[in-house]
Amino acid sequence: MNKPKYKRVVLKISGEALQSEKGYGIDLASISSISAQLIEVHKLGLEIAIVIGGGNIFRGEIAASEGMDRSTADYMGMLATVINGLALQDVLERDGVATRVQSAITMRSLTEPYIRRRAVRHLDKGRIVIFVCGTGNPYFTTDTAAALRAMEIGADAILKGTKVNGVYDSDPMKNKSAKMFKELKYIDVLNKNLKVMDATAITLCMDKKLPIIVFNLFKNGNLKKVITGAEIGTVVKG
Repeated sequence: MNKPKYKRVVLKISGEALQSEKGYGIDLASISSISAQLIEVHKLGLEIAIVIGGGNIFRGEIAASEGMDRSTADYMGMLATVINGLALQDVLERDGVATRVQSAITMRSLTEPYIRRRAVRHLDKGRIVIFVCGTGNPYFTTDTAAALRAMEIGADAILKGTKVNGVYDSDPMKNKSAKMFKELKYIDVLNKNLKVMDATAITLCMDKKLPIIVFNLFKNGNLKKVITGAEIGTVVKG
Protein backbone atom coordinates (compact mmCIF):
# COMPACT_ATOMS: atom_id res chain seq x y z
CA MET A 1 0.00 0.00 0.00
CA ASN A 2 1.35 3.42 -0.96
CA LYS A 3 2.04 5.80 1.90
CA PRO A 4 0.93 9.44 1.74
CA LYS A 5 3.65 11.99 1.02
CA TYR A 6 1.75 14.44 3.22
CA LYS A 7 0.27 14.18 6.71
CA ARG A 8 -2.39 16.87 6.34
CA VAL A 9 -3.73 18.70 3.28
CA VAL A 10 -6.37 21.20 2.28
CA LEU A 11 -8.31 20.22 -0.83
CA LYS A 12 -9.83 23.19 -2.65
CA ILE A 13 -12.88 22.31 -4.75
CA SER A 14 -14.71 24.90 -6.82
CA GLY A 15 -18.48 24.99 -6.84
CA GLU A 16 -18.39 24.49 -10.62
CA ALA A 17 -16.84 21.05 -10.01
CA LEU A 18 -20.11 19.96 -8.43
CA GLN A 19 -22.51 21.41 -10.97
CA SER A 20 -24.83 19.43 -13.20
CA GLU A 21 -24.68 19.31 -16.99
CA LYS A 22 -27.26 22.11 -17.02
CA GLY A 23 -24.51 24.44 -15.78
CA TYR A 24 -25.92 25.05 -12.32
CA GLY A 25 -27.07 23.19 -9.24
CA ILE A 26 -25.58 20.04 -7.73
CA ASP A 27 -24.73 16.82 -9.55
CA LEU A 28 -24.78 14.01 -6.99
CA ALA A 29 -22.81 11.74 -9.32
CA SER A 30 -19.92 14.24 -9.29
CA ILE A 31 -20.04 14.47 -5.50
CA SER A 32 -20.10 10.67 -5.21
CA SER A 33 -17.01 10.46 -7.44
CA ILE A 34 -15.18 12.96 -5.25
CA SER A 35 -16.32 11.14 -2.10
CA ALA A 36 -14.95 7.83 -3.37
CA GLN A 37 -11.51 9.37 -3.96
CA LEU A 38 -11.55 11.09 -0.56
CA ILE A 39 -12.36 7.81 1.17
CA GLU A 40 -9.54 6.08 -0.72
CA VAL A 41 -6.90 8.49 0.59
CA HIS A 42 -8.52 8.81 4.01
CA LYS A 43 -7.97 5.07 4.49
CA LEU A 44 -4.24 5.66 3.95
CA GLY A 45 -4.19 7.88 7.05
CA LEU A 46 -4.24 11.26 5.30
CA GLU A 47 -5.80 14.10 7.30
CA ILE A 48 -8.10 16.03 4.96
CA ALA A 49 -9.71 19.43 5.19
CA ILE A 50 -11.80 20.75 2.30
CA VAL A 51 -12.58 24.30 1.25
CA ILE A 52 -15.52 24.39 -1.13
CA GLY A 53 -16.79 27.12 -3.43
CA GLY A 54 -20.34 28.04 -4.38
CA GLY A 55 -20.14 29.09 -8.03
CA ASN A 56 -22.53 26.36 -9.18
CA ILE A 57 -25.30 28.08 -7.21
CA PHE A 58 -24.39 31.78 -7.02
CA ARG A 59 -21.40 33.90 -8.02
CA GLY A 60 -21.15 37.11 -6.05
CA GLU A 61 -18.67 38.74 -8.42
CA ILE A 62 -21.04 38.37 -11.39
CA ALA A 63 -24.02 39.66 -9.41
CA ALA A 64 -21.95 42.65 -8.26
CA SER A 65 -20.98 43.42 -11.87
CA GLU A 66 -24.70 43.62 -12.69
CA GLY A 67 -25.36 46.22 -10.00
CA MET A 68 -25.86 44.30 -6.76
CA ASP A 69 -24.04 45.59 -3.70
CA ARG A 70 -20.73 43.69 -3.63
CA SER A 71 -20.86 42.82 0.06
CA THR A 72 -24.43 41.50 -0.23
CA ALA A 73 -23.50 39.50 -3.33
CA ASP A 74 -20.48 37.97 -1.61
CA TYR A 75 -22.49 36.99 1.45
CA MET A 76 -25.01 35.26 -0.82
CA GLY A 77 -22.11 33.40 -2.43
CA MET A 78 -20.97 32.29 1.02
CA LEU A 79 -24.41 30.82 1.69
CA ALA A 80 -24.08 28.84 -1.53
CA THR A 81 -20.91 27.21 -0.17
CA VAL A 82 -22.92 25.98 2.82
CA ILE A 83 -25.33 24.13 0.53
CA ASN A 84 -22.41 22.47 -1.26
CA GLY A 85 -20.67 21.62 2.00
CA LEU A 86 -23.76 19.95 3.44
CA ALA A 87 -24.27 17.97 0.22
CA LEU A 88 -20.67 16.70 0.34
CA GLN A 89 -21.00 15.87 4.04
CA ASP A 90 -24.16 13.87 3.37
CA VAL A 91 -22.49 11.73 0.70
CA LEU A 92 -19.32 11.18 2.75
CA GLU A 93 -21.25 10.13 5.84
CA ARG A 94 -23.49 7.79 3.86
CA ASP A 95 -20.23 6.23 2.68
CA GLY A 96 -19.15 5.78 6.30
CA VAL A 97 -16.72 8.66 6.91
CA ALA A 98 -17.20 10.99 9.89
CA THR A 99 -17.18 14.63 8.82
CA ARG A 100 -17.68 18.06 10.31
CA VAL A 101 -18.78 21.20 8.49
CA GLN A 102 -17.32 24.36 9.97
CA SER A 103 -18.56 27.77 8.89
CA ALA A 104 -16.82 31.13 9.06
CA ILE A 105 -20.30 32.62 9.63
CA THR A 106 -22.16 31.22 12.62
CA MET A 107 -25.25 29.13 11.82
CA ARG A 108 -25.49 26.67 14.68
CA SER A 109 -28.47 24.74 13.37
CA LEU A 110 -26.50 23.63 10.32
CA THR A 111 -22.77 23.78 11.03
CA GLU A 112 -20.16 24.18 13.70
CA PRO A 113 -18.57 27.62 13.98
CA TYR A 114 -15.02 27.70 12.64
CA ILE A 115 -12.64 27.33 15.58
CA ARG A 116 -9.06 26.50 14.66
CA ARG A 117 -8.32 24.28 17.65
CA ARG A 118 -11.55 22.35 17.18
CA ALA A 119 -10.79 21.84 13.47
CA VAL A 120 -7.33 20.49 14.30
CA ARG A 121 -8.83 18.18 16.92
CA HIS A 122 -11.28 16.78 14.38
CA LEU A 123 -8.43 16.11 11.97
CA ASP A 124 -6.39 14.44 14.71
CA LYS A 125 -9.37 12.12 15.31
CA GLY A 126 -9.54 11.16 11.65
CA ARG A 127 -12.57 13.22 10.65
CA ILE A 128 -12.79 15.06 7.36
CA VAL A 129 -13.45 18.76 7.94
CA ILE A 130 -15.32 20.84 5.37
CA PHE A 131 -14.82 24.61 5.63
CA VAL A 132 -17.62 26.78 4.25
CA CYS A 133 -18.41 30.50 3.95
CA GLY A 134 -14.88 31.28 2.80
CA THR A 135 -13.13 33.64 5.19
CA GLY A 136 -16.47 35.06 6.35
CA ASN A 137 -15.61 38.40 4.76
CA PRO A 138 -16.76 39.93 1.47
CA TYR A 139 -14.12 40.72 -1.19
CA PHE A 140 -12.13 37.57 -0.32
CA THR A 141 -12.43 34.43 -2.45
CA THR A 142 -12.58 30.80 -1.39
CA ASP A 143 -9.06 30.49 -2.85
CA THR A 144 -7.86 32.92 -0.20
CA ALA A 145 -9.87 30.97 2.39
CA ALA A 146 -8.07 27.77 1.34
CA ALA A 147 -4.65 29.40 1.78
CA LEU A 148 -5.64 30.91 5.12
CA ARG A 149 -7.13 27.70 6.54
CA ALA A 150 -4.17 25.65 5.32
CA MET A 151 -1.80 27.84 7.30
CA GLU A 152 -4.02 27.92 10.37
CA ILE A 153 -4.30 24.13 10.62
CA GLY A 154 -0.68 23.42 9.64
CA ALA A 155 -1.36 21.72 6.31
CA ASP A 156 1.57 20.44 4.27
CA ALA A 157 0.07 21.43 0.90
CA ILE A 158 -2.97 22.82 -0.89
CA LEU A 159 -4.43 20.52 -3.51
CA LYS A 160 -6.60 22.32 -6.05
CA GLY A 161 -8.92 19.88 -7.77
CA THR A 162 -10.07 21.02 -11.21
CA LYS A 163 -11.54 19.61 -14.42
CA VAL A 164 -8.28 20.05 -16.37
CA ASN A 165 -4.92 18.34 -15.89
CA GLY A 166 -2.99 21.30 -14.48
CA VAL A 167 -2.05 24.92 -15.19
CA TYR A 168 -1.77 25.95 -18.85
CA ASP A 169 -0.43 28.99 -20.67
CA SER A 170 -3.91 29.47 -22.17
CA ASP A 171 -7.37 27.95 -21.78
CA PRO A 172 -7.06 24.28 -22.83
CA MET A 173 -10.82 24.13 -23.40
CA LYS A 174 -10.47 26.75 -26.13
CA ASN A 175 -6.91 26.19 -27.37
CA LYS A 176 -5.91 22.61 -28.20
CA SER A 177 -2.26 23.74 -28.45
CA ALA A 178 -2.21 25.10 -24.90
CA LYS A 179 0.96 24.12 -23.03
CA MET A 180 0.74 22.67 -19.53
CA PHE A 181 3.34 23.61 -16.94
CA LYS A 182 4.79 20.82 -14.80
CA GLU A 183 6.19 23.26 -12.24
CA LEU A 184 5.85 26.98 -11.60
CA LYS A 185 7.21 29.49 -9.14
CA TYR A 186 4.79 31.64 -7.18
CA ILE A 187 6.19 34.83 -8.70
CA ASP A 188 5.70 33.44 -12.23
CA VAL A 189 2.03 32.76 -11.48
CA LEU A 190 1.63 36.38 -10.37
CA ASN A 191 3.65 37.92 -13.20
CA LYS A 192 1.96 35.88 -15.92
CA ASN A 193 -1.49 36.25 -14.35
CA LEU A 194 -2.05 32.51 -14.59
CA LYS A 195 -5.39 31.23 -13.36
CA VAL A 196 -4.17 29.06 -10.49
CA MET A 197 -5.61 30.87 -7.50
CA ASP A 198 -6.20 34.55 -6.91
CA ALA A 199 -3.26 36.85 -6.20
CA THR A 200 -3.98 37.12 -2.47
CA ALA A 201 -3.93 33.34 -2.07
CA ILE A 202 -0.73 32.98 -4.10
CA THR A 203 0.98 35.71 -2.08
CA LEU A 204 0.00 34.04 1.21
CA CYS A 205 1.38 30.70 0.00
CA MET A 206 4.55 32.35 -1.25
CA ASP A 207 5.17 34.01 2.11
CA LYS A 208 4.84 30.68 3.93
CA LYS A 209 6.35 28.51 1.15
CA LEU A 210 3.22 26.37 1.07
CA PRO A 211 3.12 24.25 -2.11
CA ILE A 212 0.04 24.22 -4.35
CA ILE A 213 -0.70 21.24 -6.57
CA VAL A 214 -3.25 21.74 -9.35
CA PHE A 215 -4.61 18.53 -10.85
CA ASN A 216 -7.61 16.90 -12.50
CA LEU A 217 -9.84 15.66 -9.70
CA PHE A 218 -12.20 13.97 -12.14
CA LYS A 219 -9.78 11.33 -13.38
CA ASN A 220 -10.40 8.43 -11.06
CA GLY A 221 -7.42 7.73 -8.80
CA ASN A 222 -5.72 11.08 -9.36
CA LEU A 223 -6.15 12.24 -5.76
CA LYS A 224 -4.35 9.14 -4.50
CA LYS A 225 -1.58 9.67 -7.06
CA VAL A 226 -1.06 13.24 -5.90
CA ILE A 227 -0.89 12.45 -2.20
CA THR A 228 1.49 9.53 -2.75
CA GLY A 229 3.91 11.72 -4.70
CA ALA A 230 3.19 10.87 -8.34
CA GLU A 231 4.22 13.57 -10.79
CA ILE A 232 0.87 14.64 -12.16
CA GLY A 233 -0.65 18.08 -12.49
CA THR A 234 1.22 21.32 -11.88
CA VAL A 235 3.22 22.08 -8.74
CA VAL A 236 3.54 25.72 -7.64
CA LYS A 237 6.37 26.38 -5.21
CA GLY A 238 9.69 28.13 -4.69
